[in-house]
Amino acid sequence: MAEELILDTTLTKAEKYRQLLPQIEALTAGEPDLTANLANTAAALRQAFGFFWVGFYLVKGEELVLGPFQGPIACTRIRLGKGVCGASWAQARTLLVPDVEQFPGHIACSSESKSEIVVPIIRDGRVVAVLDVDSDLLNDFDYDDQQALEQLMPLMASWF
Repeated sequence: MAEELILDTTLTKAEKYRQLLPQIEALTAGEPDLTANLANTAAALRQAFGFFWVGFYLVKGEELVLGPFQGPIACTRIRLGKGVCGASWAQARTLLVPDVEQFPGHIACSSESKSEIVVPIIRDGRVVAVLDVDSDLLNDFDYDDQQALEQLMPLMASWF
């Protein structure tokens, strides 16, 4: 596949995800490099939806360490259980946060972030990374986002 996305801006969010996910799979097929695959996935998600920030935090010891991302500079390290990313890691489940200011212990990497979804990437029963997507709008994520991003997890887990 060429390194170009085919995106129909007239589609609903769910339809855009259905159009995008196979393109991410094709874009990363046969590429063994973790960084390249994570970087292209973050870029594809941001390009398709215009999210404020899209990126990955990788589990390294007792911390999540910033990986490939698209958007403004970000927190570099997050402890287990801290903030939305650390909580998603600790709980090994997706967290959808409509208003980050209402999330206990939220880490404000950017004051412009208003809502967030974090999806753990699980390989062999343990979280190896999290996908973090932030919006500068309140309540910007819903079941369509959660379902689609969770569909990407088996593919992403295979890269680790």
